[in-house]
Parts: sequence; structure tokens; C-alpha cells
Amino acid sequence: MKKGNEYEIVIEKTEFPGYGIGILGDKKIYVKNALPGQKILGRITKKKKEYIEAKALEILEDVDYKIPQSCLHFAECGGCSHQTISYEKQLEFKKEQVLSLLKENGIDNFEFLGIEKSPEQFGYRNKMEFTFGDYEKGGELSLGMHIKGRTFGIVTVDNCQIVDEDYRKILTAVLKYFREKRLPHYRILSHEGYLRNLVIRKAKNTGEILINIVTSSQMDFDFSELTEMLRTLPYEGILVSILHSINDSLADVVQADNIEILYGRDYITEKLLGLKFKITPFSFFQTNSKGAEKLYSIVRDFMEDSQSKVVFDLYCGTGTIGQIVAPKAKKVIGVELIEEAVEAANENAKLNGLNNCKFIAGDVAKVIQNLKDKPEIIILDPPRAGVHPIALKYVVDFNAPDLIYVSCNPKSLVNDLKVLKDNGYVIQKVKLMDLFPHTPHVECVVKIEKK
Repeated sequence: MKKGNEYEIVIEKTEFPGYGIGILGDKKIYVKNALPGQKILGRITKKKKEYIEAKALEILEDVDYKIPQSCLHFAECGGCSHQTISYEKQLEFKKEQVLSLLKENGIDNFEFLGIEKSPEQFGYRNKMEFTFGDYEKGGELSLGMHIKGRTFGIVTVDNCQIVDEDYRKILTAVLKYFREKRLPHYRILSHEGYLRNLVIRKAKNTGEILINIVTSSQMDFDFSELTEMLRTLPYEGILVSILHSINDSLADVVQADNIEILYGRDYITEKLLGLKFKITPFSFFQTNSKGAEKLYSIVRDFMEDSQSKVVFDLYCGTGTIGQIVAPKAKKVIGVELIEEAVEAANENAKLNGLNNCKFIAGDVAKVIQNLKDKPEIIILDPPRAGVHPIALKYVVDFNAPDLIYVSCNPKSLVNDLKVLKDNGYVIQKVKLMDLFPHTPHVECVVKIEKK
């Protein structure tokens, strides 16, 4: 078996995140987005001692549980991968993948509370980052998502189904305008060009809309005409912000070296579970507001009787979880690396009249070394890589009776759970929450207790 060779592969099961698994010779073979029951023709792309990876070239025998796609762009867009599977089947696969991963890593003897479905299966996202580019090299300007399976190439997604009509309306208007102006899009390899991204945020529960046009600094352009055009579009929501951000990073990332307010203010306000949250252009906020309410309700329920307890909210972002659980706690201390997010968290706490919350900016692994309070509950909501090993050591040393771990990556979750198990903690409950319909991703909430 050599790299580049092609083989027929029967897919037997799935593993997180959304890989179909077959057996080739005596090795596991991973095929992205392949489904159990399919026979595919695959080309080997990676060969390791323990496993092989292959790219599906053709489906030789398909499954009978597929359904018609809901989106015109599904075949090309890299945003959704499972629209041709019923939502119930998607949930079944996610549940099986996470439980299998936990079992394989010796995480067992816990109460499994099932998987909660997203309140909305379509139109659920409150943020999208669209990219300017071209479908074919040198072709007409496009605006949308990277084409799956291609290094370059952007497909215009003006009929995207995981956002609502306001997103589609804005994307269509902005693309038409810049096509007429014939402005060049930014090219990552040559670091030349102007148009980079269109970022749209829309608060699901308040309807407030923020539009952020991200460019390089390689041109001077008057945005007044575009601003006026965007202001007059007939929205279902309420337009409160139009921004122009300059990003001269050489990497393909959406960030801002400078932000200019073209209209309104530089934030939107969202409401979750009766609390208000100010969301700035680049601050982290769960992309599924209705689902986030269910996710945070699970965390709150896992806290049980906590009125007299000190709670640490580590990797707190804009302090969403910390503030939602604050009414059930004596005191909440949140720690987050991004200063802008911490400023927003403290401002949100004031906005919500929460006097028992304090949010600190800094590296979690360093800040918790200097905290004087002794936590009785620690909430961990780390990025995809999991809890930093130094931070996890301090979490263990705090010896808190209860931990609640919120994870967007079951693979890093199991690594951290093994460390906690080795240090006298017991996994009590696990509940899954699907915030990302039609994708392989899922949130896990784990209640952990000291022996």
C-alpha cells in the first residue's frame, strides 16, 4: 500500500470528527465525510505506522438513508458536510462517536444524559465570515466559502441555508457593488490585493445586525456610497453597525489592525436567558444563540446547590457562562486571555447588575497561580486544544470538589479527563449539545467530582 494508490474501501463506522472508518489490510483507514455502509474508491493520502488516510474519489455503493440536500451550494461549499443525512441520523452519529471515544480512553461508569438537539436546524448561525476571491483563477469576483477539496477557490454562497435571509441579502448586495467597482481581492500567496472578508453578526434574540468589511491597506477607498446602500436595504432585523477593518496579516485569518466605524456603533447586543451581552466585532460568542441557551442551562443544572460557593470560570470569553451561573453562586471569577473579551465581560456584568462577578485578563495558566480565592466549582470551557497542561495542574492543585468541563473537541476532552481521573476525580455525568447541525462538531458537558 503506497501513497497515491487507489483502493475500494467499505466504510464500517464513523469516528470524531466525521471520519468514515474502514479496514485496509490490517490497518484502519480514515476517509473524511464517508458514511457507514458506503463502498468508496479512495486514494491514499497519508500512511502512518498505526493508520492510513484516504480521499474519497468516487462512491461505488451508496447508503439508503441519504436524503436530498437543502442547499444549492452543498456539493462545493466546505461549510456543511452532512446535509444529506437526516438530522436524527446526524445526532445518532455524533452520540456514537463521542461515546466510542470516551470508552476507548477508559472513561466509563458515568451517567450519560443523551444529546440535546439544536432548537433550529437551519438559519441558526449568528456569525459568518465570508471570503472574497474567485471561483477560478482570474475569474469574476466571488464572495463566500472555500471550495472543499481545493487549496484555492471561493464559491459564492448567496443561498446558504444555515443563515437567515438578512445574511444572503447583505452578501448579494456587497458582491454586486464590488463587482461593479472592479476592486481586486486579496491573494494570500502574493500578499497583493484589497478585498479580504465580509463578516456579518446578527443577534438571534434582539435582531441587531453588524456588518464588517475587511480589507488590506493597499488602497484608499471611499465607503460612503456602499454604507448608504447597506443602510437602505430592507432588513428583517435592525442594522446597528457598519465597520471597515484593515487587516494586513500575511496569514489567512480574519483580524483587525484598525477598525473604522462607518455607521452606528461597533457592537451588537444579544440576550441569553434574560441577560444582555455586548458582542464586539472580534469577540468570541457561541455561533448558535438558541443552542447556547440550552448549553448554558445544562451547565447551570450541573452546578446543583451552589448559592454559597465560589466559582472559577476559566477560558471565560466575554463571560457568558460566568454571568448566567452568577445568580446561583456566591462569587464568580473569570479568566480569559483576550483583553477585549474581558473588557466586554466586565461591562456586561455591570449591564446585568451582577455584583458578584469579576473577570481578569491574562493567560489562564499564569493568572490562576495568583488567585487568592479558593474555588468550590471550576468551570472549564477551553479552546479546541483543551486546557493548557500548566493550567490543568493548577486546577488539580485547587482541589475543588466539583468541576464542569464544556468541550468543543471530544479528542482534547478525553486527554484532560484522563489527567483528572489520575488525580482523584470521577466523571459523574456527560451530556451532549448539538450547536452545529449539518457539521461533524458537537459540544460535550461533563460533570466531574473529587473522590
